[in-house]
Amino acid sequence: MKHFVVIAFLILAGNSFVNAAVYEVKPGTALDTVAEVPWASLQPGDTVLIYWKSTPYKEKWVICRQGTAAQPITIRGVLGPNGERPVIDGNGAATPTNLNYWNENRATIKIGGSSVPADTMPRYITIENLEIRGAHQSYQFTRFNGQTQTFAQNAAAIFVEKGENLTFRNNIITDSGNGLFIASSDTDTSRDILVEGNYIYGNGNVGSGFEHNNYTAAINITFQYNRFGPLRAGAGGNNLKDRSAGFVARYNWIEGGNRNFDLVDAEDSTQILSSPDYRKTFVYGNVLLKGDGGNNQITHYGGDSGTLADYRKGKLYFYNNTIVSSRNGNTALFRLSTNEETCDARNNIFYTVNAGTTLAMLAESGTLSLTNNWSKSGWRNSFDGAFNGSVIASSSVIGTAPGFVDLATQDFRLTSTGQAVNAGTTLHPDVLSVNNVIRHYLRHQASEARPVSGFFDLGAFEFATAPMQIGTTSLPNAVRHSFYDQTIQASGGSGNYVWSVSSGSLPPGLWIDSTTGLIRGRTRLRGTWNFTLTVQDAQNASATASQSFAVSSRLHP
Repeated sequence: MKHFVVIAFLILAGNSFVNAAVYEVKPGTALDTVAEVPWASLQPGDTVLIYWKSTPYKEKWVICRQGTAAQPITIRGVLGPNGERPVIDGNGAATPTNLNYWNENRATIKIGGSSVPADTMPRYITIENLEIRGAHQSYQFTRFNGQTQTFAQNAAAIFVEKGENLTFRNNIITDSGNGLFIASSDTDTSRDILVEGNYIYGNGNVGSGFEHNNYTAAINITFQYNRFGPLRAGAGGNNLKDRSAGFVARYNWIEGGNRNFDLVDAEDSTQILSSPDYRKTFVYGNVLLKGDGGNNQITHYGGDSGTLADYRKGKLYFYNNTIVSSRNGNTALFRLSTNEETCDARNNIFYTVNAGTTLAMLAESGTLSLTNNWSKSGWRNSFDGAFNGSVIASSSVIGTAPGFVDLATQDFRLTSTGQAVNAGTTLHPDVLSVNNVIRHYLRHQASEARPVSGFFDLGAFEFATAPMQIGTTSLPNAVRHSFYDQTIQASGGSGNYVWSVSSGSLPPGLWIDSTTGLIRGRTRLRGTWNFTLTVQDAQNASATASQSFAVSSRLHP
């Protein structure tokens, strides 16, 4: 009989000690299979380390345990010598005989209900650094009772039947019906999900539009720094399909799919429908690539169930995204399901390789507000002859090329002379400050801080030769001394900023021009005034500096 390799740590939690174990699944050791991990008894703080090996782990299992915010349960792949992730392959896998859970045919790794371990709401679980694959209807596996079974059509590499406070990080999720599937119900609603830095591609079923790279329904779910690649060849699903409240997609690379985004109504959970965050959806800082095949629409927002009362009927905030369509035919940016769905789109790049006349903003309905977006000339409101929506455009930037570094190699960063540089506008107040644009997508599956340089550049990337130091280069060269009753004009810094006196005061009669940083006016009072100037740019970065101002005897009698 093999023995577990367990490393125990004592962790102070309040006034009590809690044992947290590390289980190392490693070839050539006593614990060399995933099945030997005590999945039914994992405790808060426990870590399962699965070491890379040259062949896949043909194993599948359920996680139905609870960690805590301070001590999550972590399942982590230990990378190989060249950065290879350990592979968990459902094709030909076996479920451990000491686990008993329903919906075995729905996943390679399931988070959700079970008989063994005892059923609970799984929470505070992290899965990272693994390649998870092989939950596809063309593959079979061995159940916990020894029977052979085929995966369901809607099986997923990772299936969350229910779960809270879950993190999926730096995984490869592929070769399954659905890649990541997160479900909710009226009684068990999944919530507080973070999906970051994963590569999700090659999922779906040939000839079917019901399975997707991602299919999720939760309260509060954030996708960031992920790379979504094309689905399985011949599959008709979407890339990121979602039925959530509190949905945020930022700084992702999303290529292909019937649609890049399909953001529709919550079918299965009244808790999602009644969430105050159901009516607001945030999509920003993403690179969206649309090629031939599939629907010509990039983003669908609203609903698809036919129960119109349940449609999102709120606002999609869509900003600082870079969209590149290489389709031979027409491209439609948005489908808003009804005229009760609205979209505020600003600071985006809408690039098509063909003429601008091949680009439409809307499908058949909805209310779209466009502010400071780049596109080629000739774009249309809609290609639909029955169009009954509304497109309100202002400050559009029309050109032939936005200024990509290299379109051919998909380097969508901007050159210094590009038309998209400094062409943006301030963000909608509803997105600040939680959903401010502060990062870039970094190829691939990573991110970096977005430079702060005056007004926003359009698209997902900000041009800057070097990070801007507002505190040292942009504060006004304030006049520190003046003569009584003399007109004052002190020059401010360059760029597009908002200036204010945030504490103290200027001498009576003097004021600061909030847009230029000029100190102006006429004063008749002698003395010294101390005040603090604050400068804030269009991206809401700010800096302050203290100044003093002295007024002495007047220059003329």
